[in-house]
Amino acid sequence: MRFIAAATAALLSLCLAAPAPAEQVKEPSSGVIFDTTATAKVADQDVALSLLGVGLRVKKIAFVSAKVYAIGLYVSDTALAGPLAAHKGKPASEALYQDLIWGDFPKQVVLKFTRTVGQNKIQEAMREALAGADKTRTEQFVSYFPEVKEGQECVLRWAPGGTLEVSMAGLGRPPIADKNFAAAVFGIWMRQEPLQDDIKKALISRF
Repeated sequence: MRFIAAATAALLSLCLAAPAPAEQVKEPSSGVIFDTTATAKVADQDVALSLLGVGLRVKKIAFVSAKVYAIGLYVSDTALAGPLAAHKGKPASEALYQDLIWGDFPKQVVLKFTRTVGQNKIQEAMREALAGADKTRTEQFVSYFPEVKEGQECVLRWAPGGTLEVSMAGLGRPPIADKNFAAAVFGIWMRQEPLQDDIKKALISRF
């Protein structure tokens, strides 16, 4: 009996010590799953991020609407409790989007590709989305995109000071230390005339 009791206690302690599985959100039109929380390394420390919303990039190809990638926006919990707190409980405003674009706090956009996209096509799409941004920075950024395979992820992260960090299919790229350009990248989906209107709204649906 003592052995059984000890074994039961040991098993219970292991169950209690095991981390709870992360909550998840499904982008409804694609079925792509996003964790509701994430972490980012900032000055060698882990920073907690929360998912504000998810959307789906759709591109017209001939007469067909093709699903290209699901997108999720994550923002640090400290920003939600700090500079963004003033927007809570209020209708979505351009002021909120401007704070999300320009705010100097940890945040990231995660693109989960739902189809394979050739290198020329993805690079040209990014050039078009960044029309008006610094051309040298744009070409550096665009060069980070190879042919993208279905199921691959791209993470675009805002680091302190407005440095843009890019990870493509798990491989880090050289950071781009230019706040204006980092804001232009985040603005692709959240500026006044975004790449796709419904994505702009969807990215703050959990805020």
